[in-house]
Amino acid sequence: MMHVWQDGRIVVPEEAHVSIADRGLLLGDGLFETMAVHNAQVFDLDAHLERLASGLGVLGFVQAVDFLKLRSGIARYIAAEEASCAVLRVTVTRGAGPRGLAPPEAPRATIFMTLSPMPPACETPLSLHVATVTRRNEHSALSRIKVLPYLDNVLALSEARAQGADDALLLNTRGTIACATVANVFVIREGRLETPPVCDGALPGTMRALVLCLAKQAGLAPAENSLHVRDLAQADHFFLTNSVSRITEARQCNGLPLGRRAGAAVERLCALVASRFDAK
Repeated sequence: MMHVWQDGRIVVPEEAHVSIADRGLLLGDGLFETMAVHNAQVFDLDAHLERLASGLGVLGFVQAVDFLKLRSGIARYIAAEEASCAVLRVTVTRGAGPRGLAPPEAPRATIFMTLSPMPPACETPLSLHVATVTRRNEHSALSRIKVLPYLDNVLALSEARAQGADDALLLNTRGTIACATVANVFVIREGRLETPPVCDGALPGTMRALVLCLAKQAGLAPAENSLHVRDLAQADHFFLTNSVSRITEARQCNGLPLGRRAGAAVERLCALVASRFDAK
């Protein structure tokens, strides 16, 4: 296993420790970012760090993180591990604090990073299941940041796997589609590339933003629209995006087939995204 970066030190995993009083452990008081390392560089690093800073601002301890040191730490860690193609996860917690919910006045953030092998590309389109065990709370500010508690996603994925599906779609409290467990969702219909807006509980994913930016080059009109499960049957194509798997197509939902009539447009999007990676 690769080494771990913790608070400026690169150590073997057995030497990395989090305080029993760490608020990330006890309360989920923290954030994380998952990034693709390509050609020994983090793809879209600026966008990831901007989202991390924005999330820390929501939680109220952005001042506890030195982003210049974090950026240099990422570079040093990747170089030390000679990671040409990998998945980097950066986790930031508010650090240790006294008992109770009230945060310390001057938090000392805990920061650690891990590198993992890049998973193989998905060769076959996914099967999906609409989760019933939980819903995404689009009214919460936490739906718009990558906060540590991910148990809604864990429960949804467990339900999907129990039904023989690869992944789950999470609905929000109004019953419209918010996201998959670790991905944003897109449909193509009538020449439009549509994805749920952030106000519907969709995480503002970095790959989501890139795909929306590239839509016109692929011959599609980008749009952020609320999506219902019933919309999926009429869609020409359905796919998921995240920063590691990039674009992953889906073939069915709740056992019913999904349209795959816009394959040429999806191929153009995939090629455009790949060209951005190769340009780094």
